[in-house]
Amino acid sequence: MVGLIDVPNPQAPGAGFSIIHQKVELDIDLLRRSLTGKTELSIFPHSKDLRVIRLNCRQFEIKLLSVNGKSTSSAPYIDPYKNATLPWDAGVHQHHMLRRKLEGQLKDPPEEELVVNLPKNFRIEEQEPDPSEGLDVAVANIPHSKKEPNGNLADASQSARTEQPARFTPITLRIEYVIHRIRDGMHFVGWEDGDLRYPHAYSRNSILPGDACCLFPCVDDRTSRSTWEISIKCARSIGDALRVTQSKESLPVNGAAAHINGRNGTHGGLRAEEQHFGFSEEDQALDLVVVCTGDMTDEMVDPLDPTKKTTSFYSSAVLAAQHIGFAIGPFEHVDLAEFRESDEDDKLGQNAVPVHGFCLPGRVDETKNTCLPLAKAVDFFSLTYGSYPFPNYKLCFVDDLPCDIVDTSSLSICSSRLLFPEDIIEPLDQVSRQLVHALASQWMGIDIVPKEAVDTWVVVGIAYFMTDVFIKKLSGNNEYRFRQKVASGRVLELDVARPSLYDTGPLTCLDPSELEFMALKAPLVLFILDRRLTKTSGSSGLSRIISRVLLNARVGDLPNAITTAYFTKTCEKLGHAKLDVFFTQWIFNSGCPEFRVSQRFNKKKLVVEMMITQTHRSELTDRNLDKNTFMRDVKEELRSVYAGPLQPVFTGPMTIRIHEADGTPYEHIIEIKEGNTKFDIPYNTKYKRLKRSRRQKERSALAGGIEFSAEGNDDVLIYCLGDILQSDEDVKEWRLSDWSKDDEDKMNQESYEWIRMDADFEWICKITMNMPGYMYTSQLQQDRDSVQHMASQRESPLISSILLRTLLDRRYFHGIRTAAAAALAKNAKDELNWIGLFHLEKAFQEFFCFTDSPMTRSNDFSDRTAYYIQCAIPRAIAKVRDNHGRAPMRVRKFLFEKLKFNDNSNNEYSDCHYIAVLMNGLADALSSKPAPIPHLLDEDMNLDDDGEDVRFHDACLDEIDRYRRLDEWIPSYHNILSTTALDCKLSLIKAGAIPNNPVDFLQYTRDGTSDILRLKAFCNLMELGSFKNEAILRWFLFVLGTDPSPYVRQHMLRLLFKAMGFIAIGENSNSAAATAAHSGGLIIEQESSTEGRQADLARKQTVVGALQALKDEIGTNDILKRGLWSAVSSPAITLRELVELLDLCELLYAPESSMIVVLKYPRYWKCAKVGKATLRFSQTSRIRTRPLPARPIAVSLPPPPHPPPLKLKLQLPPPPQPNQGKPPLRRSDSSSNSSHHGRSSNSSSNPRSSNSSSNNTTSNSGFISTKTPAFTRPLLKPPKKPSTSSGSGGASTMSAVSSSTSSNSASQQAIGAGGSKP
Repeated sequence: MVGLIDVPNPQAPGAGFSIIHQKVELDIDLLRRSLTGKTELSIFPHSKDLRVIRLNCRQFEIKLLSVNGKSTSSAPYIDPYKNATLPWDAGVHQHHMLRRKLEGQLKDPPEEELVVNLPKNFRIEEQEPDPSEGLDVAVANIPHSKKEPNGNLADASQSARTEQPARFTPITLRIEYVIHRIRDGMHFVGWEDGDLRYPHAYSRNSILPGDACCLFPCVDDRTSRSTWEISIKCARSIGDALRVTQSKESLPVNGAAAHINGRNGTHGGLRAEEQHFGFSEEDQALDLVVVCTGDMTDEMVDPLDPTKKTTSFYSSAVLAAQHIGFAIGPFEHVDLAEFRESDEDDKLGQNAVPVHGFCLPGRVDETKNTCLPLAKAVDFFSLTYGSYPFPNYKLCFVDDLPCDIVDTSSLSICSSRLLFPEDIIEPLDQVSRQLVHALASQWMGIDIVPKEAVDTWVVVGIAYFMTDVFIKKLSGNNEYRFRQKVASGRVLELDVARPSLYDTGPLTCLDPSELEFMALKAPLVLFILDRRLTKTSGSSGLSRIISRVLLNARVGDLPNAITTAYFTKTCEKLGHAKLDVFFTQWIFNSGCPEFRVSQRFNKKKLVVEMMITQTHRSELTDRNLDKNTFMRDVKEELRSVYAGPLQPVFTGPMTIRIHEADGTPYEHIIEIKEGNTKFDIPYNTKYKRLKRSRRQKERSALAGGIEFSAEGNDDVLIYCLGDILQSDEDVKEWRLSDWSKDDEDKMNQESYEWIRMDADFEWICKITMNMPGYMYTSQLQQDRDSVQHMASQRESPLISSILLRTLLDRRYFHGIRTAAAAALAKNAKDELNWIGLFHLEKAFQEFFCFTDSPMTRSNDFSDRTAYYIQCAIPRAIAKVRDNHGRAPMRVRKFLFEKLKFNDNSNNEYSDCHYIAVLMNGLADALSSKPAPIPHLLDEDMNLDDDGEDVRFHDACLDEIDRYRRLDEWIPSYHNILSTTALDCKLSLIKAGAIPNNPVDFLQYTRDGTSDILRLKAFCNLMELGSFKNEAILRWFLFVLGTDPSPYVRQHMLRLLFKAMGFIAIGENSNSAAATAAHSGGLIIEQESSTEGRQADLARKQTVVGALQALKDEIGTNDILKRGLWSAVSSPAITLRELVELLDLCELLYAPESSMIVVLKYPRYWKCAKVGKATLRFSQTSRIRTRPLPARPIAVSLPPPPHPPPLKLKLQLPPPPQPNQGKPPLRRSDSSSNSSHHGRSSNSSSNPRSSNSSSNNTTSNSGFISTKTPAFTRPLLKPPKKPSTSSGSGGASTMSAVSSSTSSNSASQQAIGAGGSKP
């Protein structure tokens, strides 16, 4: 079984040569999606015995190969894309045969497709070893305009150095090629008729090899780096690109029947001035801009064709072919450097990096708003980590990009989905982090790459660590630590039975979730490493280490490829600590620890006795499969990818902070070395609850109307957070509770306020403590760290009142306040008199409603914190349930009223996300209690109440549908209202609240709908189990294989995998219970057998059981088989998508090395006399489905001996006169035998060859028919061939010869009488 993962085989050591410089010239025809290219590679041989040069080269037609100006040849070149098909009508069971043909392209790195043979008389001479030899060649290729500014000449000299000096004669390899139809490596948008988007095109780059070699021959490996010179020729404007001349040269060379831009034929039927495709004159006049890697050196109009221009770029930095990217389109330029602050501009001076933005027309304001922090970020990185490695930085926003951002050298190709206007708040934090990470990747990811796949975590982790450090400067420390805490909790959930970070690198090509997990855990590991280094060594931590790594790469000490060993050594050297244990635990091993802490105060010894017990996650053995990660689990299982070694005991320092009775924190650092660690922490003050006595004095003073003063008081601790609503009126109005006398007595007996474990956030772990609830309350009120605020929200008798004060206190971080709102919903219970629900409603009324009225004021989102709270409270209220698991009517009415009476008329910000929250909340509440069915109500039930419930239910559905219709006329940001309405219908259908009507979702899957909306509709259809509907399945697979957008195809592929997981593990969202609840039916539950329960458990927890269940359910679905193979055979998908589909075929279907041969039934022929001794034979439409009658009895004769030559005198009878009334003569034996097997003989179709046919039959079979002429020996001379013969499908004319034999006449009469053509 061919896998996607192979042992890494670096290109450089085994190639026998190094590429020091590459020049690429591309002439792109945007309308026809074709390309004419030239490339020139400056190669340094490693040995004089070099005879072949191997390059990656796909979808090309090679026109010229020359070495040092002399033509040469290559081994037979086989295009993988032409090879990615089977030459017969195959099916899904032949998936292994197609995979075998692509075996070389599935390796990592892939095999080279182009093998250039050096000429036989070409000799590689050995030269004097001169370290500057390579430098001279590289510098000679540098344009004069690029040799001075920003030290690029020094960069070029450094990039020209190789590990081995040039000792042999350099080779110049020149390749000219043509791509008639670009299938991969580049994407075209808006060039199809009917597509109303602005036309543009861009390169498709990836961290995996296989994309760059689709546009120019190269060594498609990230370790092969050189300087680059790129020239791109294209049309000057959109109108010039649409005007195509009607010469033969302009027609596609692959035939007039080629599919151009998704339509049959070419544009040859239209004149140049008619090919406008609906573009206005203003749009046609837009100039096309070329944005490319490197610095632009020249832009000139083609002297031979004024409608074209050539733009040239040069990169003096050594780059891999994967990091060369470009975009062509009518882009508008935005100077993002104007957002640089004046003091930063003065500080940097001429070293300030230019930052440019490019977007499609009409999106300049969105680009400015989205890219606002980038100028500040590039200055921060340059001052903190080192100078920017390239002359400038550019961002280009395009459509249909599969991922959000593609990183290339000095250019980030970004999706237009990231752009958002000023009135949108929600995507601000996430998009800013994505763009800043794209900038950080220019340092670590482009300039420095991992040497091996296992070193990927270093590059990914450092890039995200740099990003988070800048986000800390931009958003503050609370936001930074809050996000790190959230990420830590996410890692605890995901890092179960997974490979280690070190082993995850080679798996990034296996599934996208592998890279997502690495991007989550790697920066978090570096964060805790930074915390430990800062504490132990007192240095600046990891920032200094990153700066040193980048500096070493600039001066040449690091060859731009970092390894884990090098990074570890640098950390130990600059951190002045041994880190082998740390890297073993967190990098080379997997898993995260769990700590259970118990503590007790010893009054005799005046110490706090503590014991820390370390355990591991228990989900390792009974973890259920997840439909979202099902395909990743399957691929890992089939390719023997197992969980990394589990660290038995995590060791290292941990900081414990004890807040003693006077409120003073005392820190203690302990070393965890074993699974159970016991230690004593000394106590420093007298165990007296000064804090509580102060609070009691405050209450007494307020009760007596006396002003409390802290002067002369021994209690020094001052409350800072959560000390609101303290008066009796507030307590009564808000129904607040306070500590009882018994609780106060217990608190007075405590010797410390609270204990905080891992105070410096040096662990990725879960800590469980047995502290009383009032200690968590004290921690929530007095600790200034938002991380501890999250950890301290535990259940206690007064939790609702405490959480309410936390929610109302504006001094808390907004993440803590929203978490408090979510926690309040857990206290909204009937046994607690719905106190949590009352507090949530009261808080919403206090913040966002008119005084003493439930009517909401007009929205005002100028305060982001208030906006987050306004979204958090309805989201929490929607989760409130009664003892039966249903949302009370009080909850549903609250959400309905807020949605119906929402007013955004006076708000400068859009409320689409807020409305989406209300719609989701209302649908969630309605799903918990489906509407009653009127015809099923009993007589004893209250018809009025249930009728009102039905009317309210319908009103809620109408309100949700109203916003959906409104979104059709006034589109919201990313059509979020329509997508939310589809999600609401999905949840209601799952709960049985509304009937399942697939048309509600199918109407949004048509071409022309927003991609995000289409994918949401397809996703909901799969969630509802519509995968089993043949029509929907056929449409789904058709879109998967033919949609021109790579973004749609990629997400459709993910949806297909998710649907497979949905079926495999047995999740049935459209359950029988929901269906019966809506239809009024009953469900009869029967106890399943032991075997059934075991099979059900196996499919939910084991990959083998899930795969078997998947094969049993859909393995015989013919619609799926045909649809999958149609998608596999589609010319619209890329090679990587083809491999993904083959993986799915491998899971579902057993390989069969067979081929189905389809033969057509023979047709009857007829003969017509034309005249002048001429007969016309033609094929009829009549099909013969029955075999001919049995042949006459034949006598087997031995083979004749070889007698001496004899002279025979034959006397032939005269030919009989034609008589149509007589029955037709029987055919010869050879004719009958041939027709019986469904095959035709060329000789029998010739009237002059009947003798030869009969003789051949005699010599081959050894049988002689009793009714055939008695010719037992071959003729001395072969019969002459006729001048013309009848074709297979049409009429043909044959001249009759007067000297025909009787057998010829018999054959002609047999054919003319209506028999089949022999």
